[in-house]
Amino acid sequence: MSAELQTTRHHATLILTMSNPGKRNALHPDMTAAAIETLATAERDDSIRVVVLTGADNFFCAGGDLNRLIENRALPRSVQASSIDLLHGWIDALRDCTKPVIAAVDGGAAGAGFSLALACDLIVAGQSAKFQMAYVNVGLTPDGGASWFLNQALPRQLASEILMDGKPVSAERLHQFGIVNRIVSDGSALDAALEWAQDLANRSPHAIQRIKGLLREAPANDLVSHFEAEKHSFVESLHHRDAQEGISAFLEKRPPRYR
Repeated sequence: MSAELQTTRHHATLILTMSNPGKRNALHPDMTAAAIETLATAERDDSIRVVVLTGADNFFCAGGDLNRLIENRALPRSVQASSIDLLHGWIDALRDCTKPVIAAVDGGAAGAGFSLALACDLIVAGQSAKFQMAYVNVGLTPDGGASWFLNQALPRQLASEILMDGKPVSAERLHQFGIVNRIVSDGSALDAALEWAQDLANRSPHAIQRIKGLLREAPANDLVSHFEAEKHSFVESLHHRDAQEGISAFLEKRPPRYR
């Protein structure tokens, strides 16, 4: 069986499962292209409230396939550049998705697999899961936004250690630094992510979309500019039907029912 992206539904949650049997779900251009297309479709489907990204067979993703990389060394440099552009398109699709995206990580996430997890809004990990930026171990440098994500999330010395040392980092250590949100028992990351996804699906889709937008814009904004962005977002949210339902439900002491 070749590498593929499997898609399933769990109520209002779309589950994307990376599958590449025998290769710890190593990435392949077909998988990446399918992910970009699927996320674009999900964006237009109002019945999908949350996306969960996971890997088959209790392993998230080993990143790039080294055998493919060796083959690409014999080809024009543009071939590998195009492959990385495709990966970056997947990273952008995860970041730009207006719906919450949860990474459910069991086993491990290495290289670009780690980058994909970092591109998600939230990470649930099994207690024994390992995260590794192993590029340097084979004489390579990061892609998939790894150096950007880690630089944003960690002090420079810690980001440098993860990228330059190339050794596995435990889920517990990343949890201490706020990169991993929740640690659960091994083998239960997907179930825990789906439970969290259901909770998020019950919240205002419009508010979630605007919160994601504010978080995406914040690193490029100074505080005054961000004040303006927050003001605009709040006013628009107040006059949206979700605020009418949310405020009414709170005052009436009942659960909100968002459409």
